[in-house]
Amino acid sequence: MNKSEVAPAAATLTDSRLASLCAQTAHQAFLDYQKRFHAITGRARERFLARDWTGAFTDAAERLHLYGTVMDDLRHEIGSLMGERLSERRVWRAIKAVYSSLIAQSPAWEIAESFFNSLTRRVFATEGVDPTIEFVDTDFDAPPNQSLGEVSRTQSGATLPDLLFAALTDLEAGGFAEECWTDLRKAVALSAERIEAALPGTDYAVSLEMIATIFHRGRGAYLVGRATRGGDQVASLPLALSLRHDDAQGITLDAVLLGEVDLAILFSYTRAYFRANVTCPYELVRSLQQLMPRKRLIDLYNAIGFHRHGKTEFYRDFVAHLHTSRDRFVAAEGTRGMVMLVFTLPSYDVVFKLIKDHFDFPKDTSRSEVMRCYRFVFEHDRAGRLVEAHEFEHLRIARDRFDPALLEDLRRDAAETVRFEGDDVVIDHAYVERRIRPLNLFLAEENADAVKAAARDYGQAMKDLAASNIFPGDIFTKNFGVTRHGRVVFYDYDELSFVTDCNFRNLPQATTHEEEMAAEPWYSVRENDIFPEEFSSFLRLPEPAQSEFLEYHRDLFRPDFWRAVQEKLRSGDLPEIFPYRPERRLASAEHSIIAS
Repeated sequence: MNKSEVAPAAATLTDSRLASLCAQTAHQAFLDYQKRFHAITGRARERFLARDWTGAFTDAAERLHLYGTVMDDLRHEIGSLMGERLSERRVWRAIKAVYSSLIAQSPAWEIAESFFNSLTRRVFATEGVDPTIEFVDTDFDAPPNQSLGEVSRTQSGATLPDLLFAALTDLEAGGFAEECWTDLRKAVALSAERIEAALPGTDYAVSLEMIATIFHRGRGAYLVGRATRGGDQVASLPLALSLRHDDAQGITLDAVLLGEVDLAILFSYTRAYFRANVTCPYELVRSLQQLMPRKRLIDLYNAIGFHRHGKTEFYRDFVAHLHTSRDRFVAAEGTRGMVMLVFTLPSYDVVFKLIKDHFDFPKDTSRSEVMRCYRFVFEHDRAGRLVEAHEFEHLRIARDRFDPALLEDLRRDAAETVRFEGDDVVIDHAYVERRIRPLNLFLAEENADAVKAAARDYGQAMKDLAASNIFPGDIFTKNFGVTRHGRVVFYDYDELSFVTDCNFRNLPQATTHEEEMAAEPWYSVRENDIFPEEFSSFLRLPEPAQSEFLEYHRDLFRPDFWRAVQEKLRSGDLPEIFPYRPERRLASAEHSIIAS
């Protein structure tokens, strides 16, 4: 039966027959999605070996858009199959049941469940959730009982340099043949010294347990695992080996990352997604969580490219938290937003951001432009400096969980987005981000050493964003925040633009007394004109932050700095922004690097 014959006959099919056809169609679409997802991911190795960085970034963008493309096609196909019966929930309940049976033996069943949820959301735009037609809770608790291959591989019985050498050249676990490397023996010897120094105890030999896949992102590749020292009290050290392939001489072991904090920064929610071949995401994510116990499932699923399922994990965790907590949503700390209304639940580490009905003066952007900026952040290399924002629609939350003052804010500033229905608050559209400490509050409240470090990283954050072709627009400290690892990141996206689209001008010098005393600019200013020399007049930091910032980043106030960045971007000479501190590198770089 071809598709043109099915739609007219939908009204005559039994519920079970129609449900079976639709479930099989959805399942086949998921299998096609998986195949294409893995094909794109699988190209990462070849791109790395060929140093094809343009192709690598193109692949990353293609994979980001793949889900929406497949889902659009599936929504159309299901609409054609069901015709006028598209909104019959009793049929959808049967579709879900059949679909669940089809994915029961899939090692990626949880991804398949979220895929189905995306379909039902497109059909019904459900407010809240409907467990009869969505996988609100998973139908399965663990992978199917079948061989999924090794999630990790253990190297032992030799010296640590030899174990590292074996892990890096293990082709079955994503490593590279010995002839592909440059100075590998020297690099593993240096790495072994650092690992031994960081791993407690000396009485027992060290073994390596490495995840049996390699993680590609940008121009880097990473092997991730842990070193352990035997004995009655096992000492364990999470680690990652950073690979680079910057010239034709071969691959180099650039850095060794040590400890949970280093790995957490590598897998940060402020960075682009890895491409890692994985048969069973469930097992891989939980292996990573053993190395980084403070990482949430949402962050780890996002990190390996399953951001839609990351949203599912967040929602499940959020609902569970609501059931076990009693505090109320309140306005988020920090300066009141001119474009966004931001609130949080004190006991839960995220903020909810709603686009306001009307923007405060002098903001003159539009709702559609704000949404475009958020899409831009999702698609762009976040360079470790932009907080990931997940988009949610039709959230339904009990009204008594909101502070009365926040309810008034919602009524006054977000009436086009928020509705009050009985005992519930329905939010039609929101962005959800990790909650971080606003930089302006951090600088006012922390000790001198922490303030100096934040001031240095504040300037570095601007430079990292510039290197990735992003100008934040509004560079006030209220729009930046400090993560739990002390990194400064940006979270106010309504004025983002490409650095290459900006016109960085020298500030014209007044030639008359009238020009010098004018309250308004006496010179013409076009839309994209930016005068970096003006930054110093409004970028006033409390001491000792101001002195520290000026010592390290005074060049941000010079137009020639920004124009030099533009020249590099336009020439394709992109400096690399490493996801680790310079001291983690095994040798000093010989070329221009921005290290964050």
